[in-house]
Amino acid sequence: MSATKRTLMWVMALAYAAAGFNHLLNPQFYVAIMPPGLPDPEWLNVLSGLAEILLAVFLLEPRTRVLAAWGIIALLIAVFPANVYVAMNNVGIDGPGTGAGGLNWVRLPFQALFVAWAWWYTQPDAETPPPNIP
Repeated sequence: MSATKRTLMWVMALAYAAAGFNHLLNPQFYVAIMPPGLPDPEWLNVLSGLAEILLAVFLLEPRTRVLAAWGIIALLIAVFPANVYVAMNNVGIDGPGTGAGGLNWVRLPFQALFVAWAWWYTQPDAETPPPNIP
């Protein structure tokens, strides 16, 4: 694995672990932005936070890296409807109309970037040719 890919893997793992712990430390924010109608938002928040932490750890282990990357992709797809709900209703911690406004829309395309970033770790690393020694 290249140094760049390894560094970005650590950045990704730390970001997902931090987000996961934030779900557990600040649940009111995540519960407030969940679309109405989902069953037991508090429990869904805990599950998603624990999933982010677990996937971050598994991303660092070579034997589980590909599975973790696919798990991250699945998680990103699963939460995308909530991100659309937040953008459409400008949802913030105090409910609809209290969000970040246009920034909610700006973050939506980044989901595709995050999926592509995780997908990179589902792919085998290119073989590095041996040095040319005369």
